[in-house]
Amino acid sequence: MTTTPDPLKPNLAETTGPHVQVVETEAAVERRSKEAYFTASQGQLIWARFKKQRSAMIAACVLAFLILSGIFAPFLSPYDPTIAGKNDDYLNGAPQIPMFCDSNGCSLRPFVHGVERERSLATNFRWVTTINEDERNYVYFFVEGWEYKLFGFIPMDTHLFGTQEGFVHVFGTDASGKDIFSRTFHAIWTSLQVGTIGVFIAFVLALVIGGVSGYYGGWIDSVLQMITDAVRTVPAIPLFMAVAAFMPPEMTAEQRFFYISLILGLIGWPTLARRVRTHLLTERNQEYVLAAQLCGASSGHVIRRHLLPSFTSYIIVDLVISFPYMVLSETALSFIGLGLKDPVNSLGVMLQNVTSADVLLNYQWYFIPVIFFIALVMAFVFVGDGLRDAADPYSDANK
Repeated sequence: MTTTPDPLKPNLAETTGPHVQVVETEAAVERRSKEAYFTASQGQLIWARFKKQRSAMIAACVLAFLILSGIFAPFLSPYDPTIAGKNDDYLNGAPQIPMFCDSNGCSLRPFVHGVERERSLATNFRWVTTINEDERNYVYFFVEGWEYKLFGFIPMDTHLFGTQEGFVHVFGTDASGKDIFSRTFHAIWTSLQVGTIGVFIAFVLALVIGGVSGYYGGWIDSVLQMITDAVRTVPAIPLFMAVAAFMPPEMTAEQRFFYISLILGLIGWPTLARRVRTHLLTERNQEYVLAAQLCGASSGHVIRRHLLPSFTSYIIVDLVISFPYMVLSETALSFIGLGLKDPVNSLGVMLQNVTSADVLLNYQWYFIPVIFFIALVMAFVFVGDGLRDAADPYSDANK
C-alpha cells in the first residue's frame, strides 16, 4: 500500500541535505559576527567603521607614506640637503628624469646626462648650463654617500639611489645648488617634528587644565576658564612677531626650532581643554565615578583611570585634527620669516623660495614641495574626519 506524501510536512531527507547545512553555516557565521560586535573593544569598533570609508583609508595610506618618507629621509636623500653649492655646475637646475634610451642608444641601467657650466659670449659672458648628451651618469641603488645617523643614532652612509660619478637631481636644484629632492623629505620630517612637539605640549596642558576644571568645578573652574579665554583671545601672528623681535640673531637653528614648537603648543591647548572639561562635567556625577570615590580613590586616580578613558577615542581624533593646524602654523610662520630659517629644512622654509615672479616664470620645479605640503595637510584632514565619523556611532557615515 502506497501513501501520498503530505506537502505540508517537510521531508526528512531534504532537511538533512546539503542546503540545510549551508543555512546552518550562515547562521553560525552571523551569530559569531554578532558576538564579535558585542564583545569588541571601542578601538576595534572604530577601526571597523574607519575601514568602510574609502577616502579616509586612501588618506591614511598617503599619510603613512609621507611619515615613513620623513623618517627615512636621510636614506632616501642622495645628497646632504644642508650643504650649499653641492653642485656648482647646476644652479637652479631643472629636474633630471632618469632614462634608458637617448640618441646614442639604450642601456639596461637608468642614467642622466652630464651638465657643463660655462660663460657664453651670446649672453654677455654670463654663466650658462648646457647638457652634454655624450656623458652618461648611471644611477645605482643602495650606493654609499654622505654620512648620517638613521633614527638619530644609527651611523650609516648608504642611500637608496645615486651615481658613482656626477650628480642626479630628480626634483632639480635651487639657487645655491642644493638638491630639492633631498630637501623636500627632510622638510616633511622637520614639519612633522614641530607638529608632534606642539601637539604633545598642547595635549598635556589640555588634559591637566581641562580635567581639573571639569572635575572640581566651582571657583577652580571659573579661574581656569578665565585663563583659557585669555589664551584664546591672543592673536597668533602679533604674538610671533613680538617673539621674533626678542629672539637674538645668534640663536642656533635647534634653539629656534624648540621655541617655535613650544609656542605652538602653548597657544594650541584651549580647544581640547574645553572639550575635556565639557565631558568631565557630564560624567563626574555618574555611578561608576561615585563608586570609585566611595572606595577611597583619589581625584587623580578617578580622572586618569575612569573619566579620561571613557572618551579616549575623541581625544585621539582631536590630536589627529590638531596636527594639520600645527603644520600650517609652522609653515605660515616660516613663510613670513618668523619661524625656522636655513640651514633647517622645513616646508615653510622651502615655500619662501616660491614667492618671487622669477621662480614662477623660470623655475617651476620649486613648486614640487608645495605638492607634498598640500598632500600632507589634506591627508591629515581626511584621516581626522574619518576618525571623527568612526568614533561617533550616530554619524551619517555609520548608518
